[in-house]
Amino acid sequence: MGRRKSNVYIKVKRILDVFFSFCLLSLLWLPMLCIAVAVHLDSEGDVIFRQKRVGKEGRTFTCYKFRTMYKHTPPDRPSSDFYDAHKYITKVGAFLRRSSLDELPQLFNVLKGDMSIVGPRPLILAETEIHQKRMKNGVYSLRPGITGLSQVSGRDRVSDEEKIRLDTVYANSVSMFFDVKIVGKTFGRVLRGDGVISTENNGFPLDK
Repeated sequence: MGRRKSNVYIKVKRILDVFFSFCLLSLLWLPMLCIAVAVHLDSEGDVIFRQKRVGKEGRTFTCYKFRTMYKHTPPDRPSSDFYDAHKYITKVGAFLRRSSLDELPQLFNVLKGDMSIVGPRPLILAETEIHQKRMKNGVYSLRPGITGLSQVSGRDRVSDEEKIRLDTVYANSVSMFFDVKIVGKTFGRVLRGDGVISTENNGFPLDK
């Protein structure tokens, strides 16, 4: 019975994703335009950063973010792979990452059907070990999310193993109440900056 309820909600969830992402884009188009101008003026390169990520059923898609790193940054690597990642981050990019505003273009991914507002964060293709464990645990039955259970449980300070566990918990317990709870916690953590590793040291926030 619980699984049947989850399957019904997953269908409703897609309708809610389209509705809320459209509403948010309608409200946030001006702030997003201002961010785009700031990114353009801050450093050379495209305003929107595009990267292949792993989506539902393990299929790849192009994920959108505001660019937060310099044009010369080595591509397709998580920030955790860089010893001096903070040197690759632009001034505007550092603010966007701390505030999570760099994620706003992913609302277009939600409209396209690549992502959901709430779900496991999409991995980059190089993160093969986590990818295999997610596949084994059925995490890819869901669309990846702009925010998710692991993001509200510590963000950058959560280990990979803990992220896999939390992703699995979410996949097995997805519900409207769970999603509302995660969205509420997301706003609280973003406003407080909880779980974000400082840009002043070598542990810059992971690009996940």
